[in-house]
Amino acid sequence: MAADSPAISPPSPARGTLRRLGILGSGAGTNLTAIADECRAGNLAGEIVLVLSDVSHSGILERARERSLPCRYIAPGKYRSKLEESAERRFIAQLAEAGVDWVVLAGFMRIVRSEFLKAFPDRIVNIHPSLLPSFPGLNAPAQALESGVKVTGTTVHLVDQGIDTGAIIAQEPVRVEEGDTSETLHERIKQVENGLYPRVLHELITGRFRIVGRRVVRVAASERPAL
Repeated sequence: MAADSPAISPPSPARGTLRRLGILGSGAGTNLTAIADECRAGNLAGEIVLVLSDVSHSGILERARERSLPCRYIAPGKYRSKLEESAERRFIAQLAEAGVDWVVLAGFMRIVRSEFLKAFPDRIVNIHPSLLPSFPGLNAPAQALESGVKVTGTTVHLVDQGIDTGAIIAQEPVRVEEGDTSETLHERIKQVENGLYPRVLHELITGRFRIVGRRVVRVAASERPAL
């Protein structure tokens, strides 16, 4: 990333148009629901133009169909943690064909590799159920419980070639309670995510942040791109 980049905004959208969002997920799709509801309410300056999943019977595809959102399953190939190259090309092609400005990962359980990053430079965002850089990767709530921390949370970050190592945009804490299991803790984290993710996405896609080294900082109103 550049040492001091301009405000992050999609590539030359027409003034007043909504940003086109492509959502990728593998699980239940609760964040998709939250994002779709905020788009519909006019609180998020985006429209979901495509939902893709690597799991054929995933909840995220069911939720997309319930909301009449374009959606598709793409077979991921033989690997457990990443897409086969041919599958990755199909994901990229589908997103490009839909004219996606931003790729939003919502519980997508595959590593995004260099070809994806080249296709959507600084335009892929993820939410992770911990206060990064603590507890990256799988089973973050269980990692938090095992470590004995009293506070964990959730992080919205840009995606790079590492595992949950991209520049942090926003974080929100969640207290660990006595008697928590990884499931109960994760449920409370998801409730926080459902409010945080749409709000941060709106700020991100409307150019309210700038990358400065490893930091993502807020842009003054006078420097933001025209909407």
